Amino acid sequence: MGRLKSLGFRVRAQGERLKTAAPGSWRTGKTSTERGYDYRWQQARAQYLRDHPLCVYCERKGLVTAANTVDHIVAHRGDQDLFWDQDNWQPLCGPCHSSVKQAEESAGG
Repeated sequence: MGRLKSLGFRVRAQGERLKTAAPGSWRTGKTSTERGYDYRWQQARAQYLRDHPLCVYCERKGLVTAANTVDHIVAHRGDQDLFWDQDNWQPLCGPCHSSVKQAEESAGG
């Protein structure tokens, strides 16, 4: 049996990649439940995705992709009225939410 190699350097390298909420962010120190993503949200999200099953960003490109994320078009930043406003929701697939939407938010869009 061969020797086990240390993974210490790999674990340390990953720590540098982990993103955290910016200091002073409304999300700092709050769990997802404390931010509003509780059982009620999970039920509303599931119903919304049943009613709106396709990613709107992919549809704009002529693609048909199943949505798995309900995105807040305008970031709610803890505003419960905006959080629950379904006119502020859009269905996105994981790749669009993780790349296109995040790039828009970073650019201030």
